[in-house]
Amino acid sequence: MRISALSEQSGVSVASIKYYLREGLLFPGVASSATQSAYGEEHVVRLRLIRALIDVGGLSVAAARAVLTAIDDDGMPIVHAFGVAQHAVTASLMSDAPPSAESLAEVDRLKAARGWETFGRNPGEEIVARVIDAYRAVGRPDLIDVLPAYADAAEGVARADLQSVLDAGGDRTRMVETVVVGTALGDGLFTGLRRIAQEHTARGLGLPGSSLDAADTDNADSDTPTLPKDAS
Repeated sequence: MRISALSEQSGVSVASIKYYLREGLLFPGVASSATQSAYGEEHVVRLRLIRALIDVGGLSVAAARAVLTAIDDDGMPIVHAFGVAQHAVTASLMSDAPPSAESLAEVDRLKAARGWETFGRNPGEEIVARVIDAYRAVGRPDLIDVLPAYADAAEGVARADLQSVLDAGGDRTRMVETVVVGTALGDGLFTGLRRIAQEHTARGLGLPGSSLDAADTDNADSDTPTLPKDAS
């Protein structure tokens, strides 16, 4: 198919396709003339993957390129591809200002208590440490107590992530794709599920304004703020 047909099938504009070709995210088509190339279904699939990484996963073009390179590199061990994906996804959360030694030590204690082992500093450790620093900065060091519960949830999600890699059936390309796509899109998935669970749990705990009675339902589509009944 020509690039116009590729655009129509993938839902990606011709200008964006040409940009992804220049940036090395999309592999070239087969030259059909001096000025034209032919593209196949594999290009449609690749474009949808690129847009998922950038639009849903929030990756920069550079980060998406790194992730796609890991998928394409048949010689890269799966564990290394996992590291590439983790660094690409967490790059936007990193900061030039390092977390405090006190908070990093808190993370080390959590790892030791749970028997977690990593090769050097996992990029997630600095993220957790900076959140701990922020808790202290806003005068809420008590929120550090949620770490074990969050760690329980994280370990369960990690097991699901890695089980999906094993379920790929030994196909190296499929396994690496599962690693990088699952890592890049999994953060958004977990964030969304957490929001849903928070609202559900709030209703179960009977927090003010959390009931689903008729009055709440009637106001669900209104743009006008209303006070919950028990706050009036």
